[in-house]
Formats: sequence, structure tokens, C-alpha cells
Amino acid sequence: MIFAFKAAIITLYLTGGYPHEKLLLTLFCLSCFAPFAAAGDWGAAVKLGYGENDPQTMQDLFDYATAYNRELSKSGGIFALEVLHEWPSSEENKIGVKAGLDFYGENELKLHGLGTATEETYAIPVTVYYKWNKGLQNWSYWLGLGLSYLHTELDDLSDSKFFPHITGGVEYRFTQAFALGLDLKYNFSSKITKDGAVLSDRSGLSAALAGRFYF
Repeated sequence: MIFAFKAAIITLYLTGGYPHEKLLLTLFCLSCFAPFAAAGDWGAAVKLGYGENDPQTMQDLFDYATAYNRELSKSGGIFALEVLHEWPSSEENKIGVKAGLDFYGENELKLHGLGTATEETYAIPVTVYYKWNKGLQNWSYWLGLGLSYLHTELDDLSDSKFFPHITGGVEYRFTQAFALGLDLKYNFSSKITKDGAVLSDRSGLSAALAGRFYF
């Protein structure tokens, strides 16, 4: 639902719907480097983490609606899926490319008697990285940079943008097929705004635990 006074600020937002299905976008990103995967290793990961989250416009609405019983809840949680491919760079080290789909936790503003506004955001990051690989039963380290596509919706309003990120991490390879790691990422200028209104701001640092499967 859209609460009553939303019409007074609707001109501050950029309208629009989902430009593409999330899964199709992910598959498109993967297809960009799949033809070059003649040699090397494939991998997939599931990640759970937490990151910066500033629902500025919702906070403004929360402060504005002083006459109503209200509740603002925000979530910095992140659930992510990832596919990667690595090529040998030297006897031990590797060069890799990965594409992912990051689902951010919802921000929600409830105004009792008027309705609820919900922000839903996802990102599709593509990253090139270098990995200092120490082999099985040992630690590996990696550092990379890339570009992310960010899409957000606030009720029936939406907008998208591209932004750069840097990322790095460490993982322990338990077997040939499985590793557990810690990933860090910093998003630059990922705030989505329209006429001063902030639909979503996921700029800043995030961290995630990653379970990776190699094949």
C-alpha cells in the first residue's frame, strides 16, 4: 500500500518497473566470460553477510509522520549467490572472474492506519580478481575490483544505477570441492537518488561468510 501523504513527495522519485528478471540478468553476466572458460576451475558460492544501509528518505518520512503511530525497521542483511571461473596465473596463483546476485534486506516503514512502504533492493556484481592460492588444506587470499548493477524499488517507484566496488577475502580449502571464506566489499557511490530523495543507499563496507564449491 501507499500511505496518504506519499502523493506530496512522489515527484521526488523516479518511477519505473523492473527492467529485467533477476535470474536472466545473472545468466547474461555469466555468459560474458563463459566462452573463455576452456581451461581452469569453475566454482559456485552461497554467502550470508551484513553491510551499510541508510534508508534516508524513509527516515525523513518517519520523522515527518509525527502524528501517526509508526514503526521503521531496516535491515543490513545480505544473501548472495555467486558463480566464478579461475585460470592458472603461475604454479600456484590464479586469475578469476565472478558474477553474483546480491539480495539486500528490506527496509520497511509502517504507519498504522495509513499503510506500509517497503524498499526492496538487489545488485548484480561482476568482479575480476587475483588469488594467491596455497592449495588444499591451506589458506588462500584474493583481491579484486569490479562493477555492480543496483536496482531498488520503493513501493511502485524504482530506479537503477551502476557503481564500482573493490573486494577481497580469505578462504580455507578443506577439500578439492569445498572452501569456507570471509569476503569483504566496499561499494562506491551506490546511493540511488532523484531530486534529492534517496530510494536506497548501500554505499560503504560489507562483510559476508561464503561457502564455495569447486568443480
